[in-house]
Amino acid sequence: MNQPIDNGGDGERELFARLEADLTGLDGGEVLDLAKARTGRGGETPWLIDALDSTGSPEGSSVYRTAPDQDQDDEEGEGDGAAAPARPADPPDLPKPGITLERRNPIVPEWLRSKPAFVATAQHTASRWGYTAAFHSIRTPYYGIRLAGTAPVGAVRFLKATGDWVWDRDMAPLRAAAVKSEDAGEYMMLTRARDRHVRWRTLVWLTATVFGLVLALSMYVLAPGYLLALAGATVLALGWAGQRPDKPVIGPAVVRTELEKLTTSIVLRALGSIGNAAINKALAKGGEGIKFTSEITRDGPGYRAELDLPYGVTPDDVMESRKALASGLRRKLGCVWPAPNPDSHEGALVLWVGDRPMNETKKPAWPLLKAGQVNLFEPVVFGNDQRMAPISVTLMFASVVVGSIPRMGKTFLMRLLLLIGALDPRAELYAFEFKGTGDFGPLEPVCHRYRSGEEDEDIKYVRDSLLELKAELTRRAKVIKTLPRAICPENKVTNQLANDRALGLHPIMVALDECQKAFEHPEFGGEIELICEDITKRGPALGIIGMFGTQRPDAKSLPTGISANAVLRFCLKVMGQPANDMVLGTSMYKAGYRATMFSRSDRGIAWMVGEGDDPRIVCSAFLDAVACDTVVVRARTTREQYGNITGHALGLAPKTDAGPTHDLLADILSVVPVDEEKVWNEKVAVRLADLRPEVYGGWKGETVTANLKPFGITVQDVWGTPTGGGKGTTRRGIARADITTAHTERKRSESGG
Repeated sequence: MNQPIDNGGDGERELFARLEADLTGLDGGEVLDLAKARTGRGGETPWLIDALDSTGSPEGSSVYRTAPDQDQDDEEGEGDGAAAPARPADPPDLPKPGITLERRNPIVPEWLRSKPAFVATAQHTASRWGYTAAFHSIRTPYYGIRLAGTAPVGAVRFLKATGDWVWDRDMAPLRAAAVKSEDAGEYMMLTRARDRHVRWRTLVWLTATVFGLVLALSMYVLAPGYLLALAGATVLALGWAGQRPDKPVIGPAVVRTELEKLTTSIVLRALGSIGNAAINKALAKGGEGIKFTSEITRDGPGYRAELDLPYGVTPDDVMESRKALASGLRRKLGCVWPAPNPDSHEGALVLWVGDRPMNETKKPAWPLLKAGQVNLFEPVVFGNDQRMAPISVTLMFASVVVGSIPRMGKTFLMRLLLLIGALDPRAELYAFEFKGTGDFGPLEPVCHRYRSGEEDEDIKYVRDSLLELKAELTRRAKVIKTLPRAICPENKVTNQLANDRALGLHPIMVALDECQKAFEHPEFGGEIELICEDITKRGPALGIIGMFGTQRPDAKSLPTGISANAVLRFCLKVMGQPANDMVLGTSMYKAGYRATMFSRSDRGIAWMVGEGDDPRIVCSAFLDAVACDTVVVRARTTREQYGNITGHALGLAPKTDAGPTHDLLADILSVVPVDEEKVWNEKVAVRLADLRPEVYGGWKGETVTANLKPFGITVQDVWGTPTGGGKGTTRRGIARADITTAHTERKRSESGG
């Protein structure tokens, strides 16, 4: 009984026969049919796949067996085929989806389908040929002198070659071989052939020599221009023949290093080098392979390959290994840009491989540099992608966050977006830059409010300007609420409403570069932060665009109320995951969208989130201060014609009474009695609203917390009971002593004590 049993039919019959023999003669014994018994057990485990169909197909066949009724009587139908027959898991009558997906290859080549691609190709070709022509034209006299110097060597080589030809020295090895082999017949035949060659070649040589001398004398005596040109050409030809092979007189104008043409084998080699187990399995012998969904084509200054990744692999997996992919392609990191295919499924990859890194490729000029206006409600070109194709952005109905380490182009990007706003003659600009270097300076002639610096008076100017905006937010909300549904169906500013100057719903752009300087100010920071959060949350629907830039993306520089509600996000180079996700959004780093991959030379290159379904690599157009001045002059002229030169552009400062002023610390001390050592922040908010409703109306407990941060006051757990009675509990609150200390220190600092 210890012998191995075959799983096939013969093994079963042998086992059955053996059991039948062993059980013969036993009282009350019964022979059990194993096949029927096993069929009956199928009803006990309905979730198991039967490895054998009715024809004995091997394990792994697409067959499943349905179980009999679980509640049937165990005594009924013993071995009478209670189990249902096996059925294939892939029924032949399963209907098709009824949809045929097709992809049509473009009739016109990719580089002819878009103006940027055509311009890039034409410019590259014209530039190369133009440079080559200029290079050799300037060096032509030098080439003539060098070739004249090598002409004697060429003449000697020419005479030697002529002598070898006349005396038929090419056949000398054959004659020597005939002598060595003592083949007299072969030698005599070769000798006669040499004599014939030498006779007529000597005649040709003598004739050419005589006429050559006569021609030379004629040139010397007559010296017509064309003969001199012929003589010069002869000298140059001899010089060309006399140059050294390893050091030619006329060298290449452009030394080119040939890049490999992108092919399917190179792409597969690169994908196999990134260390993805599913990809390696697909590429291994017997694997399903990787399917290219279209031909590899030229796309701008590079190649485009589209393929379907193995099941379970996404483009994000490839993007995470971009450096290894670049190594497999033998390209610089800035040349390799894998991305999802927005027109296909989640496993479709578009691999674009550039000829040069993005930061070394000549970028197209900004289309609005010399002419054109802007409608902020419509997409506007502000830069390009890796393929040098134009990239547009829609600024209306969005708040913007821009983050990077210093010197990567963050301020230039914000200035470009403000220039876009300046070219919409309806727009009102608020430009605040806290580095104090005047990077927004070119925009001064078109700004309603402008400030550069981080001193107390600068921050106060910004606070007063933002109080104007706060009042404008309230006014606009009231205006929109009163408009009929037919005019304002979605309760937000539209292009038509912005054109109605009587409503005053024109676009407003406010930009704070190095915004952390304003948010951290001890006196005005909390108030500025609250207004900016309000702009971020309510502003887009009311026609107000907020832009916030920082070189230190963290919770203090970008408060949650701003970072969580910004729609457009631009992340240039940052140093780590926290800063990356603070700008682009939670888990973006994990998903493969990493601004840490940019190098220090990738200035102006960023991940853009919010314009379209997927993040994109973009590079903003570069406009220096001189180019900005040119655009601003045109924008100022357009605004003068429209009648929209206001505020700072007219030399007017913000009204100091644009909003109610207050002293938060003094107000808290006035609403918290001396005998109340600690109090909940929510109670403080209610009391402040009763004291100054025009200032503190709508404040909550967390509002009090945020506004006390600039004074160095932290909240703590405070025991108390709700107003009107109730069960005591612990909530976030403040100690009155901390408020008193901060108020006293501020007064002492203001008095110079």
